[in-house]
Amino acid sequence: MNVQSIADLIGRILIGLLFLLAGISKLTGLEGTSGYIASVGLPMPGLLALGAGLLETVAGATLIVGFQTRWSALALAVFTLIASFFFHAYWSMPAEAQFMQKLMFNKNLAIIGGLLVIFALGAGSLSLDARRAKA
Repeated sequence: MNVQSIADLIGRILIGLLFLLAGISKLTGLEGTSGYIASVGLPMPGLLALGAGLLETVAGATLIVGFQTRWSALALAVFTLIASFFFHAYWSMPAEAQFMQKLMFNKNLAIIGGLLVIFALGAGSLSLDARRAKA
């Protein structure tokens, strides 16, 4: 093991955990999640809540273990970008709400950046993807 392998693993776990916990929260609170989705005017909020919860849970878990890592990272990057424009559209909010929403939007851009690095470089040597490649 080297520093890069350990950093790859820790980075994947931290980013994956963020999505895994968010997905579980959505799935265990579908009514609240649906209401939040409906509040921004998106159609089929129940279906979108279920889909978002499943995507975040499954892709978050696969990032953690390093299975199908590139595709999980890409799916989460696209999801996060789309969600950011709907739920953190600070440019269209009253001045008193802009600071926090701009912060959340920019945080999401940083997360997207990390996910794109994982997509580009893969899971690293301490992953199921690496084990499968050796077999």
